[in-house]
Parts: sequence; C-alpha cells; structure tokens
Amino acid sequence: MSETETPTEKTEQQENPHAKVVLTAANAMTKASVTLVPPVIVVCVVLFTILNGLPGLFGSLVGGVIAFLSALATLGMMRFSAGLDPMFVMVTALGGYVIKVAVLFGAMSLLRGVSALHPLSLGITMIVAVLVAAAVEFNAYRKTKIPTIIPA
Repeated sequence: MSETETPTEKTEQQENPHAKVVLTAANAMTKASVTLVPPVIVVCVVLFTILNGLPGLFGSLVGGVIAFLSALATLGMMRFSAGLDPMFVMVTALGGYVIKVAVLFGAMSLLRGVSALHPLSLGITMIVAVLVAAAVEFNAYRKTKIPTIIPA
C-alpha cells in the first residue's frame, strides 16, 4: 500500500481493477486542481476588486469559492464511484452532474438579489474558474499513465 492510499482505497482496488485506475486519475486531477485553480481565482479577485470595489471583491470571492467547490465535488464523485461496477460509474457521473447543476442554479438564484455582490464579477470569476479547472483536470488526466482497457 502506497503512502497516498487509504485502507478503503486498497480494499476497493483488490475487489475491482477499475478502482485503481479511477483513483489514480482522481489523485492526479485533484492535485492539479488544488495547485492551479486558486491562483487563477486570486487573480480574478484582485482584478474585480480594482475594477468594481468591494462588491467586485465579494462577488468574485463568492464566484470563485462556488466554482472551486463544484470542481472538487466532481473529483469527490470520481472517488466515490471508483469501486463501483463500470456501468454504474456513468450513472453516478450523470446523476451527480444533474444534482450539481441544480445546486449551482439554486445558489445563483439565491444570490441574484444580493446587492453586496457584483453580478458580473461573480459570473466571470465562476466561468474562468470552471474552465481552468476543467482544462487542468483534462491535462492531468491526459498526462497520467493509465490503461484505457483493463483486462479482466
């Protein structure tokens, strides 16, 4: 068992050969996201604070936090579904995506009338953070040496 594996992850890998592949990808993607997304959010926060004052600061902070938590939720779903049968991984991914979109829509609806938040700062920071997270996760996945087909 390596230093980064928990006992649960080790058990999942013994039961399901696909779990090791999914957990390897999730680890690489999480490391890349945690390393590269927060600096991008900080740049957005500084930029929108300069452009829009305190409402820009608060809007950008809220947008960045929501986007970052959304990206981490996706990686959490990968870890959760790693030990499942490969057919159910897609069900988990699509179901989690629908729930995540509903939660994001609900959060944005609740924040819509808050005057302390600059809506454009919030929206642009969210979009930038989500796109950077997706690009970073894709790149980390692409660079991770994992088999595409896992023989039984």
